[in-house]
Amino acid sequence: MERFTCLDAVAVPLDRPNIDTDAIIPKQFMKSIFRTGFGDNLFDEWRYLDRGTLGQDASKRPRNPDFPLNQPCYAGARILLARENFGCGSSREHAPWALRDFGMRVLIAPSFADIFYDNCFKNGILPIILPSDVVDGLFTLAQKQPGITLHVDLPSQQITPHSGRPIAFEVDADRKTRLLHGLDDIILTLRKAETIRSYEARRRLTEPWLFVDLAGLLP
Repeated sequence: MERFTCLDAVAVPLDRPNIDTDAIIPKQFMKSIFRTGFGDNLFDEWRYLDRGTLGQDASKRPRNPDFPLNQPCYAGARILLARENFGCGSSREHAPWALRDFGMRVLIAPSFADIFYDNCFKNGILPIILPSDVVDGLFTLAQKQPGITLHVDLPSQQITPHSGRPIAFEVDADRKTRLLHGLDDIILTLRKAETIRSYEARRRLTEPWLFVDLAGLLP
């Protein structure tokens, strides 16, 4: 997993509450267990004017000019401003995969669905929860200055708008450490590989019947 420390990037506002995971990545594109290849279909039904199908060339599809991610001022955006309950609906991990594959590294909202929030950290995305009035202020700023850049500093837990005052945010200490060092669940497990191997060797000695090869005993 890619480490996250600090980020200076364009923030794109998506001014809709209760955006669910089917809006983030529609179900017809969930045909892979790999974490890449979903970015073209992020917010598919809102970004394009046609109905998308699996394997379709996104570069040839008609785009909705009113959708923020299609507007030139938000080109290269890596920070998403959202409203309350972002990521609700089904618990599909493909939703953060699509956001990450598109390039998003930071999500800012008053609240997130619990499972989606946890999945973001596991995929190198920093979801930041701020009070509604603070998020309102960021939306106002983004609307007045389309394409505004925010500085997100995870070590100091601060967001700083261009020519603005820092905004503090909270983040769980363990999740913060994982992002700072790029540690996902697999890496954390592999760190204990020697302990796991020692345990398995010990069980073979103390409970050998669990490891009998039954292939030669079958008729």
